[in-house]
Amino acid sequence: MSEQEREQAPVVVGPNGTPLRLEDLPSPSTRRWVARRKAEVVAAVRGGLLTLEEACRRYNLSAEEYASWERLIDRHGLVGLRITRLQEFR
Repeated sequence: MSEQEREQAPVVVGPNGTPLRLEDLPSPSTRRWVARRKAEVVAAVRGGLLTLEEACRRYNLSAEEYASWERLIDRHGLVGLRITRLQEFR
C-alpha cells in the first residue's frame, strides 16, 4: 500500500486508544482469541472498517458469538472478554 493510500484508508480508534486500520486487525487465521484481538474486531465493526457480516465471514464467527463480545465489552470493558473471567459475569 502506498503512503497516499495508507493516509486515505479509514481509521478508527482501537481498544487501547491507538489508530486502527484494516491491515492492523488480527489475521483471518487467528486461533487464539485474546481479549485485545476480540476488542479490535468489535472496534472495527463499530467504526465501520468491517461490516458484521464481513467480520463473521473473515473470522469464522457466528453473529451470536460476535454479539456476546459486544455485550461483554459494554458491560465489563476489556476485562469482560477474558475467557477466565467469563464465569464470573454469567
